[in-house]
Amino acid sequence: MGDRIRVEDGNLVVPDRVAIPFIEGDGTGPDIWRASVRVFDAAVRAAYGSKRSVDWIKILAGKEAYEATGEWLPDATLQAISDHVVAIKGPLTTPVGGGIRSLNVTLRQVLELYACVRPVRWFPNVPCPVVHPEQLNVVIFRENMEDVYAGIEFPAGSQGAKDVIDLLTGKLGYKVDPLSAIGIKPMSEFNSKRLIRKAIKYAISHNRKSVTLMHKGNIMKFTEGAFREWGYQVAKEEFGDAVVFENEDKEASGKVVIKDRIADNMFQQLLTRPSEYDVIATPNLNGDYLSDAAAAQVGGLGMAPGANMSDAVAVFEATHGTAEKYAGLDVANPGSLILSGAMMFDYIGWSEVADIIEAAMEKTFQQGIMTQDLARQSPGVKAVKTSEFADAIISNMEP
Repeated sequence: MGDRIRVEDGNLVVPDRVAIPFIEGDGTGPDIWRASVRVFDAAVRAAYGSKRSVDWIKILAGKEAYEATGEWLPDATLQAISDHVVAIKGPLTTPVGGGIRSLNVTLRQVLELYACVRPVRWFPNVPCPVVHPEQLNVVIFRENMEDVYAGIEFPAGSQGAKDVIDLLTGKLGYKVDPLSAIGIKPMSEFNSKRLIRKAIKYAISHNRKSVTLMHKGNIMKFTEGAFREWGYQVAKEEFGDAVVFENEDKEASGKVVIKDRIADNMFQQLLTRPSEYDVIATPNLNGDYLSDAAAAQVGGLGMAPGANMSDAVAVFEATHGTAEKYAGLDVANPGSLILSGAMMFDYIGWSEVADIIEAAMEKTFQQGIMTQDLARQSPGVKAVKTSEFADAIISNMEP
């Protein structure tokens, strides 16, 4: 059995034979995991021969966990992720109704995975709806803990809603319909700053050109407007020697440009001027919308990797849903999970593995080999199975 990854002085210590937990996921999760893990193992062999390897440890969440334990997200799973520092997961179903929160949101909240990190880039020959997809190459840092996702809301007509409305209309003097449903949008300096700090550190360490603070501060001045202000404070106070601001000298050699955009403007500029954006830091809801919209520009969520991170723990994941109607049919696109795995290997310092996976996937697409979701958008291309797509990627690997 492999050894666990450790964190020492803020740095990962990764053994040559490493143990990494995985969650297969629901719906198409088992199909895409079976394909992806073969790609991962083949890439590790191609990069290192027998010098390094991964022992995959299965942990449970979602329907499989509920059937086995009666819990949708067992404590043992949370503990395993915390103990092993790095994990990877497929898509999870959250049951409708019954007061059960999204399992993905719960994972983020309980493990305090405060940053959702979503790289978005195009692979040549992948069908997409824009004319120049090659111009989009961004990494989105989405704050995970606060905003409307904090889960503080009350149904219309409930006592909780009435109490909040009474406070708003009575003591504070706001006008609110008495039968309104109520949601609370908390945003704090601490959570905003640590998300933006992580984004700036990433931009510096990965030689990115800019960090854009995306917000709706022109309307929500004390929440999203504060996010913007806190972002500039972090940049000035903690990264002064490494950054420059948009209204200053942008030609400063090697420095990261810090700028900000209103959320609605950001959406249209990512379509019309994508090459001007690089790393984007944003509150929770904005980031949810933007990361999916950006993925659509390069082929859809089937091509979108992602991870949820704290300062100590990272969970890499397929960013799409469970696609229950395709479960067990060996037709789903494993690209999101495979690319999330590549992202994971780069994160733990095995960058050679990540490079091999991405190069082999690019070559596979250039050969016109695609699963059904992409093939049906490509005239003359015959879809391959999930397992066959993995076979093609493995056959295209070069050390």
